[in-house]
Amino acid sequence: MVAEKLAAARADLAERDGVLVAFSGGVDSSVVAAIAHDALGSDAVACTAKSETLPAEELDDARRVTEEIGIRHEIVEFSELDSDAFVRNDDERCYHCRSMRLSAMFDCAQDLDIPVVCDGTNASDPGEGHRPGLQAVEELDAYSPLLAHDITKEEVRDIAREYDLSVADKPSMACLSSRIPTGLEVTEERLSRIEKAERLLRTWGFDQFRVRDHDGLARIEVAEDELDVALDPDFVRAARDHISDLGFDHVTLDLHGYRTGSVSPGEAAEEDQPAAETPDPLDAEYPTD
Repeated sequence: MVAEKLAAARADLAERDGVLVAFSGGVDSSVVAAIAHDALGSDAVACTAKSETLPAEELDDARRVTEEIGIRHEIVEFSELDSDAFVRNDDERCYHCRSMRLSAMFDCAQDLDIPVVCDGTNASDPGEGHRPGLQAVEELDAYSPLLAHDITKEEVRDIAREYDLSVADKPSMACLSSRIPTGLEVTEERLSRIEKAERLLRTWGFDQFRVRDHDGLARIEVAEDELDVALDPDFVRAARDHISDLGFDHVTLDLHGYRTGSVSPGEAAEEDQPAAETPDPLDAEYPTD
């Protein structure tokens, strides 16, 4: 079944005169890029939007994966912080973000005379709760080959293994603004300290993690099977000393572990929004004084 869907998606893209893939370096967009390159060769281009909400490590990953695939890679730059609607950080933040990001992709495609912009929306995405970014995809008329051919998230990872992509099992990594609770303004200062705090967790070898910024309180989430490492005294000291130095007043560990958040209780968020606007009661605090 997966092989049939892959063949259909490849044949579909092969009929296009050229495609530009909105490329984050995650598994979804990487699979679309691999299929497009397989189908169209040099007529397929991957494009990554660089902004304050994209961690530097994610941009490095995007560059590396395009080299794996062999696809041409373009980088466009813009700032979501130029949008008051985005900075306001209401329930439609992801819509504003995706609209700006995809608009930059369409501008790049027009400059390159490429008729089709593809994104990585898969068949599992529409059923995952409040996802305003999908509205932007529809309004701008981006093409989603994974969705069109009913390729689910699990099947996306299967196809990634088929192409021997290093990101086949890569955890989801939403933009940095998703760590800021709804209603709290997105600022360059907050984005910067979140990025630096998460760099510490990455350096310690954590695989699935977030640092939520509750206006001066850093709430660390790691996967449940990595909680023992987060409770290690050496890491506790490192987190307390280094993260507090970034401008956080308090540093806590969420004992529930990493959870994909929600815009409202019971709804899955589109871009991994924080689960709550106040710290969870089951937190272990890393004292900062």
